[in-house]
Amino acid sequence: MRRGIAASALVVALAVSMAACGSSGSSSDGKADGPVTLTYWDTSNATNEAPNYQELAKKFEAANPNIKVDFVNVPFDQAQNKLQTAMGAKGAPDVFRSEVGWTAAFAKAGYLEPLDGTPAAADTSAFQPSLIQQAKYEGKLYGVPLVTDTLGFLYNKDLFAKAGIAAAPKTWDELKADAATIKDKAGVDGFWLKAADGYYAMPFLFGEGTDTVDAAGKKITITSPEAVKAVETYKTMFTSPGTAKADVTTDAYAHMMDAFNSGKVAAIIQGPWEITNIYKGAAFADKKNLGIAPVPGGSSGKSGAPTGGHNISVYAGSDKAHKAAAEKFAAFMTSAESQAFIAQKNSTLPTRSDAFTADVKADPGIAGFQAVLGSAKPRPELAEYSSLFASFGENLGKIVQGAGTQDGLNTVGTDYAKLLPGFAK
Repeated sequence: MRRGIAASALVVALAVSMAACGSSGSSSDGKADGPVTLTYWDTSNATNEAPNYQELAKKFEAANPNIKVDFVNVPFDQAQNKLQTAMGAKGAPDVFRSEVGWTAAFAKAGYLEPLDGTPAAADTSAFQPSLIQQAKYEGKLYGVPLVTDTLGFLYNKDLFAKAGIAAAPKTWDELKADAATIKDKAGVDGFWLKAADGYYAMPFLFGEGTDTVDAAGKKITITSPEAVKAVETYKTMFTSPGTAKADVTTDAYAHMMDAFNSGKVAAIIQGPWEITNIYKGAAFADKKNLGIAPVPGGSSGKSGAPTGGHNISVYAGSDKAHKAAAEKFAAFMTSAESQAFIAQKNSTLPTRSDAFTADVKADPGIAGFQAVLGSAKPRPELAEYSSLFASFGENLGKIVQGAGTQDGLNTVGTDYAKLLPGFAK
């Protein structure tokens, strides 16, 4: 499941009248007759992940007999728009799983309840500090980190060994050399990069010491010489010997994963959300065959990948009783015990150190990504940041099909100027 960014629509800060927005099942005076029924929107994979989150919700109900949970699984690629629509009108969930890139945007729009001083935020010191920081907007906490992720370099150890390669590449140039060697000696493509997706291109920008924007300096940097160099390097990942050609079809993601899981390509850039599916592939019947390393670096000597993941957030339009129940639910779902349970079931990464138990770290995929997390780049406190990937990805698709790099990035910069009117180009 693609979890890192929802690039389907721009999340625009909207004026919201909370008087018109109420949680379903809430009484007008904020009191509940009998048990409170929470509506929880889960955005995890319906087949592999959601049943385990639903099991946690039932454990919460058992521990809190006066609170019932209406568990609703919403497809991730539809959730951002559905949440925005529901919170701007009626029918919003009391509590929901929010991709980290949505949290600041929803907070800016007035949709989220600040969690500082509530039971949901009673244990924030246990969480990775950068994850707590990126769950804030204007100094207030609007989400509790549930799972985290980043992109790593995933590779088939057997194919690398067959080609005589002992370690993962540390630079993009090394990767291209390895891809050619693997093609020559192992007979399969050495590397497949997901094309036309801004999220998967971020490591190339970071490798040149830049980003799409400088949020602190309020400057658009996607048109800079560093960004141009990054995208020129990105383009070579589809044309160099041993690299798979750019796939810009609607099924590109599935094609990439099928090829990797079956051993038809030796390496990809991917996140931990695919670990459970990778283990089902013929090439990884032995889990130890999956190699995980930091993404390669660029000419600046730097490397890194964006921090993704999900928070649990509480809807500001719910009444007092439902907010209180939602805060308890958020605390339960993000507890060390719950995160360890989910990690072992879904092979996802906890957001707090005390959830990395010996049993959790026994999963080689989790242990591998835990080592990669140190090089992940936290997202800036910018409500529009996740919306920046849409134009970037669209124009990357045109660039890999022959459009000029500078012209394509200039188009992205023009789109950014409209979205961020206070930023200089």
